Amino acid sequence: MYFTDRGIEELVERRGDERVSLEWLGDRLQSFIDSHPEFETAIDRLATWLARADDDD
Repeated sequence: MYFTDRGIEELVERRGDERVSLEWLGDRLQSFIDSHPEFETAIDRLATWLARADDDD
């Protein structure tokens, strides 16, 4: 198990029943980057991956 798996598991446990908009997610990701600019590249890659998840490879 990767260390990040624990965070993902906590997210699902705490918020798994909630529905959120992509706008809300974008706002939360931007707030995270504002507080932790050293993770900007990783968050940008995640957001791009999520945005293109349905694209053909």
